[in-house]
Amino acid sequence: MDFSEISDRGLVLVGCGKMGTALLDGWLRQGLEPNCFTVIDPKPSDHLKNLAKDGLRLNAEMPPNPAIAVLAVKPQMMGEVLPQLSALCGGQTVFLSIAAGTPISRFEESLGGNSPIIRAMPNTPSAIGEGITALVGNAQVDPGDLELADKLMQAVGKTVRLENENQMDAVTGVSGSGPAYVFLMMEAMTRAGVAQGLPEDLALELVRTTVAGAGALANSGDTKPEQLRINVTSPKGTTEAALKVLMREGNGLTELMEEAVAAAADRGRELAK
Repeated sequence: MDFSEISDRGLVLVGCGKMGTALLDGWLRQGLEPNCFTVIDPKPSDHLKNLAKDGLRLNAEMPPNPAIAVLAVKPQMMGEVLPQLSALCGGQTVFLSIAAGTPISRFEESLGGNSPIIRAMPNTPSAIGEGITALVGNAQVDPGDLELADKLMQAVGKTVRLENENQMDAVTGVSGSGPAYVFLMMEAMTRAGVAQGLPEDLALELVRTTVAGAGALANSGDTKPEQLRINVTSPKGTTEAALKVLMREGNGLTELMEEAVAAAADRGRELAK
């Protein structure tokens, strides 16, 4: 990937918790040098302190004209953080936020309407490089800005681009909160296995490997999940018996999932107000 603009002008990373660290480590793996980064974090980890010995600028003065500033702090900290970035609000620096539930309009209020602002929604598997991130920018973002942000987020997984910011709440409900739905299903499957006589550790091992394998199979080609389900379901077999329960009309898994995703999306809209 071509990160020459960052090599020349630098990148500011505000907040370096789990997600910020995953991003930083991914960028370093892709060939960027530690001295490309200015990291602002009130409680720097030992990992950051070690990188500072190699040239990373830790809690140092902002560079005069960085290519991009990545905001990786919690939403409730934005009110404190954004005023500190006022020196970068000349329209030359791209702002990339990964804060959940924080709309672009809020950044425009603090950073100015002429600032290019990109909102991104990664999910927790990004911490191990297996995530997916949705991106959308304001009117000041040009194709080159979005391409740079896209490449940066690919350090922790796949990326998709949205047509408009209104789609972000649906993304939150599907992929942002989605890992928790899978983990809950894994909990339920483990308990069900124990109820059928399996030791808990064995049931959990079966569940973990089954979910990981099913995900890998779903990602291995273009076959839709519906067809994969059909392929594994023999007529009058054990899987069909189970699916009759999960696909009950009115209170089956499909209806529950639609309700759950809608609830997450609605909550995202509430938080954005």
